[in-house]
Amino acid sequence: MTPAADPVAKTALRLRDLVLMFFRLGAIGFGGGMAVIALLEHELVQRRKLMDHEEFLHGVALGQILGPFAVNTSFFVGYRLFGSLGGLACAAAFLAPSVALVILLSWLYFSFHTIPALRTALLGLGPVVIALILNAAWSMGRKAVRSWTAGLLVVLALGLTFFKVNSLVALLVGAAVGLWVGKDVLSGKSSLPPKEGQFPALLVLGAAPVAAAPVASSLVGTAWIFLKVGFLFFGGGFVLVPILHQKLVVALGWLSPQEFLDGVAISNLTPGPISVLATFAGYRVHGVLGALVATLALFAPALVLMGLLSHFYGRLKDLDHAQNLLAGLTPTVVGLILGAALLLAPGALRGLPGFALFGVALLLLLRFHWHPAFVLGLGALVGVAGWIK
Repeated sequence: MTPAADPVAKTALRLRDLVLMFFRLGAIGFGGGMAVIALLEHELVQRRKLMDHEEFLHGVALGQILGPFAVNTSFFVGYRLFGSLGGLACAAAFLAPSVALVILLSWLYFSFHTIPALRTALLGLGPVVIALILNAAWSMGRKAVRSWTAGLLVVLALGLTFFKVNSLVALLVGAAVGLWVGKDVLSGKSSLPPKEGQFPALLVLGAAPVAAAPVASSLVGTAWIFLKVGFLFFGGGFVLVPILHQKLVVALGWLSPQEFLDGVAISNLTPGPISVLATFAGYRVHGVLGALVATLALFAPALVLMGLLSHFYGRLKDLDHAQNLLAGLTPTVVGLILGAALLLAPGALRGLPGFALFGVALLLLLRFHWHPAFVLGLGALVGVAGWIK
């Protein structure tokens, strides 16, 4: 297996530098989790060579089990390079810009009952985000897909994403295929069938419903409510929308239907995950402190699980069965990334100007290797100029 990082690059890197990098990425990571994954892959794998593409994709796959996978991937990278402190620091740094922006926008909203007119300036980011995701898929895929079996996993994950099947299903299938055929077949080193008696392990996910709690106005009650929601946070940020609507609007009455819709819009205006909707709701009931408590409680279950997975990853990744399983996850993640681009494209590519901006952004990334931040800046300028309607 290739080493997890370039030893020289890792030695020269300080935790402070890594935290600042994640803070910067958290400030420009518009477009959802896969767009952030594209930024992380460019910065960590291509530019700084702190982690090889296989280990990075493993972190992305593990991060999709529970909670927002962009935050989880940030934790995974920090943990792999600097241990528990690095994981927590990187996850916090990545979230900080979005949480701060949501708190500011929540104050403006509940003070003046309007949403700041920011959407026009962000229209130009849509086509660039699609280009970023496709560029990341190409960069990862040309290294990860070296056999027809791996190619089939990419197509399968792409198809499941297109039909909006939970990404966990694709990851479970990829893991099972990896255990069945083995890493050598997936990497193209062998075309032999699996050994007799070797079958994929049975992968089962169980989920128990969380009992409803009485309405609590205290900070402890707020934390408990969002902590329970955090245990149901499977399948990406948009899964939270119906769960939080049922809890905050229908059951508790903390938000009116219109306030909830406006909160979803505000969370989409930030560069971070849509799950910062919890920050908006927490602010509504307890101000700034409530916003912070709600955010921490919602992310706590995912970060604890990610800490365990990151800790045991280093011990298990060199075992044969673990290598086979991870080999199946790698092309599956590439397919999920491609699927995200296809699902987001219809809403992001608006008319001829949108397609033209997408083409220019993809050319700048693939051919001229522009840094994603500059390409995002170009998209924002196009949006401000009013060329994307």
